[in-house]
Amino acid sequence: PLPCLLKRPDYVSFRQTADFKLSVGTLRSNGILPPSGDIQLQAQDLASRVRFVMEEPFEKGKGEKFGLNSELFDTFKRGTTLVEYSSPNIAKKFHAGHLRSTIIGNFIANLKQSLGNRVIRMNYLGDWGMQFGLLGAGFGQFGCQEKLKQNPLQHLFEVSLPGHATLLWPDFVYVQVNKEAEHNEDTKQAARDFFRQLERRESQAVSLWQQFREITVDEYRRVYKRLGVHFDIYSGESFHQDQAQEVVQQLQSQGLLKTSDRGTGVVDVSADGDMSSVCTVLRSDGTTLYITLDIAAAIDRKEKYNFDEMIYVTDKSQANHFYQLFQILLAMGHSWADRCQHVPFGLVQGMKTRTGEVVFLEDVLDEARASVLHNMSQSKTTKEMDDPGGTAEKVGISALLVQDFKGPLRSDYKFDWDRMLQAQGDTGVFLQYTHARLCSLIQRNEGVEAATFDPSLLIEQTSIATLQHLLRYDEALYHSAQDLQPKHLVNFLLKLCHLIAIAHRELPVKGSPQDVAQARLRLFSGACSVLANGMRILGITPVDKM
Repeated sequence: PLPCLLKRPDYVSFRQTADFKLSVGTLRSNGILPPSGDIQLQAQDLASRVRFVMEEPFEKGKGEKFGLNSELFDTFKRGTTLVEYSSPNIAKKFHAGHLRSTIIGNFIANLKQSLGNRVIRMNYLGDWGMQFGLLGAGFGQFGCQEKLKQNPLQHLFEVSLPGHATLLWPDFVYVQVNKEAEHNEDTKQAARDFFRQLERRESQAVSLWQQFREITVDEYRRVYKRLGVHFDIYSGESFHQDQAQEVVQQLQSQGLLKTSDRGTGVVDVSADGDMSSVCTVLRSDGTTLYITLDIAAAIDRKEKYNFDEMIYVTDKSQANHFYQLFQILLAMGHSWADRCQHVPFGLVQGMKTRTGEVVFLEDVLDEARASVLHNMSQSKTTKEMDDPGGTAEKVGISALLVQDFKGPLRSDYKFDWDRMLQAQGDTGVFLQYTHARLCSLIQRNEGVEAATFDPSLLIEQTSIATLQHLLRYDEALYHSAQDLQPKHLVNFLLKLCHLIAIAHRELPVKGSPQDVAQARLRLFSGACSVLANGMRILGITPVDKM
């Protein structure tokens, strides 16, 4: 609608030739403006409205909310959003797939929260199943309870490869017992026996399982803290064992559960109801499957948290799983399943150290930090700082995130150390460098900034282009909110940084007339605020010195 279009930045200019011409007569004839009255006054009123919208990001005290109160979000429904992401398996390494789920889910949660939603951040752990039978049996062969109590990680180092401090301690046991189980029937039987004890809630088995879970979660929390990620709830498959049996009974009473030729319990999820596509929810021995637990978990979450929408963030190979999950929930009469969504992502290829070793996430974070720290030490422009290691950590993580977020989430991408850590170009390092440079500029000119912003003093094309781009921030947020893709916001911020680099060269503050210097500094301050806000939504902590 034209009243909305009037607020878009394209239609404002401070040059003698207008960027955009709009017929007030047309607006009057279409009923958008009153059909009578002084046409000159109406034109002036429209111009003042546009100017007010333009000055908003540069008004003191409004930087944090700029873009978020846009009319573009008037139709967005606010409410409770539950986001399930990360969801690693207990006693397994934190691999690249879980990294993508973690950072993408964190972005979605941040975005939803910034737009006014109440967000519940959930980590749904893979903490049940036959792998715990193997792990329990393996610990009997390879583990030591006393060493586990004293120092679980040190216990790992004594029996595993040196130099891999990030390996979760049970993983060695799990690998070893899997090798044993390949050719040893006694080991397989021991695993089945242990898991049966666990399902029966026998105290010794449950106690050991709880230790595995607690130690692993503690390790994950340390990784999450480095990434700047937190969760409101740590849930898991183990929470829904009894509820899964109730789901089976409900499916049976509703006539949805059928028995296949192989004796398994299935539910018809075909579009035509002709059993051409079925989902198995029950093994032939009567035990439940992963999807049965997911059905139970979804119902339980709706009852507990009364969410308005629920978003699952997993790799794209699970797309059919979630399609079946939502179809079964709808068939059971849970209409809220229409408000559940799966956000799929592709694979990271080649996430290794520079020496080519396949490693764990913390090895990648350590190397990114070390590389940034080295580059900073070699740069003549690096500022003196209290915590260079902490700064390098933040910059390294931002490099990792921007490389991941630049393209469509469904696409696989190749991990590239050199491209990721470049200070120039479309990288997270470039975002951080630009933000730090803006902070330095603002600090050096403290006290110069005027009380009010006069955009008419910014007549250069560079100023106008930067202003117009800043006023498109709400568009970037809007597109990201529509499809939950971070690429819109990332590309907006990268373009902003390129514009700021030009503005640094062409719009000096020092040595300019006072009123011009004040206007330019307000422009740089607005850009710094928008850049920082956007980075935080992406999950990046801005640094003020580099």
